[in-house]
Formats: sequence, structure tokens, C-alpha cells
Amino acid sequence: MNIKPLADRVLIRPAAAEEKTVSGIIIPDSAKEKPLKGEVVAVGNGTKEEEMVLKQGDLVLYGKYAGTEIELDGEKYIIMRQSDILAII
Repeated sequence: MNIKPLADRVLIRPAAAEEKTVSGIIIPDSAKEKPLKGEVVAVGNGTKEEEMVLKQGDLVLYGKYAGTEIELDGEKYIIMRQSDILAII
């Protein structure tokens, strides 16, 4: 992968959505809960006002509607600002 986030942005690989079945009913992808955790794949350099505290490999929790989903090499990622990250696990 050849992508480098700018400023205070980070690239996240979301955790896989959990497969839940209820009484043998398979829940389709569109109805699955969006994962709220993932792994940091790449980070920017930060800004003068906000130092980059995340590093590659960190497991993080983020807001439900945070960031922008992108697809690279057939894999889905989310790019977001560091301030959208709620916690490091």
C-alpha cells in the first residue's frame, strides 16, 4: 500500500463485523453493526497545534460516524482525524 495521511489524519483498518445469527437467521451485511474499533495502518505527522500521539499498529476505538471510508487494493479502510479517535486499546 502506498498511502501517507497528511497532517493529523490516520488510516484505520476496521475490525471485521461480528457474525451474529438469531435462531438460524443470517443477518445480511447491510444490517450488521458497523465495527467501532480497528488498527492504525498509517499516520500523518501531526500539526503545530496537535502532536501525533498514535502510531502504526495501535488498536483504537472511534466514533460511529467518524471518518471517510475508502477502498484500496480491494480492502476497506477509514481515514479520519486523530481527534475522532476515542481511545487506544
